[in-house]
Amino acid sequence: MSQFEQGLSRYLTPDRLAKIAKIKIGIAGAGGLGSNCAQMLVRTGFKHFKIIDFDVIDASNLNRQFYFMHQVGKSKVQALKENLRLINPDINIEAVQGKFEYNMTEDVFADCDAVVEAFDRAEYKKLIVETYINSGKLLVAASGLAGWGDSDSIIVRQLKENFYLIGDLTSAIGPECPPLAPRVHIAAAKQADVILSYFLR
Repeated sequence: MSQFEQGLSRYLTPDRLAKIAKIKIGIAGAGGLGSNCAQMLVRTGFKHFKIIDFDVIDASNLNRQFYFMHQVGKSKVQALKENLRLINPDINIEAVQGKFEYNMTEDVFADCDAVVEAFDRAEYKKLIVETYINSGKLLVAASGLAGWGDSDSIIVRQLKENFYLIGDLTSAIGPECPPLAPRVHIAAAKQADVILSYFLR
């Protein structure tokens, strides 16, 4: 047990920690949602992850994503792996540098217990949902979290026994509705909380 896990054991029982530690989380996208959801899951004791993203870190990402200035230009999945291990060095992360394509389908997260949809583009969000909605895995997606204010509109909707959708379902990113840390982090935290609640029920 790492020093981090010893500290976490002040708040979670050994049984709960053991239950969480067995779960493998697949995260599709390592941007504002994916990177922040991942760090919250690590902070609550999850240890096994598979994270896929093709992108590199840009300075414009630092306003809301779990990266730092010295990591600009680096692969997001590799930098996220480094950052998450600063929280708990005992975690196991499979970092996949690449796009989630149609020919990958369910094979990407076949060994995962839960899948987090954390993409920006609608067509990839749709692909993740269509691929995993009937898989039996927990699926947690998001839609509508741009801008600022009215944060209470970011809510959790349970659409199936194993499918949850988080967001306001309306706020699309644009010049007057940019992606900013407060609402992005709220949505990512709700994704992480759904996962924690689901596996500790």
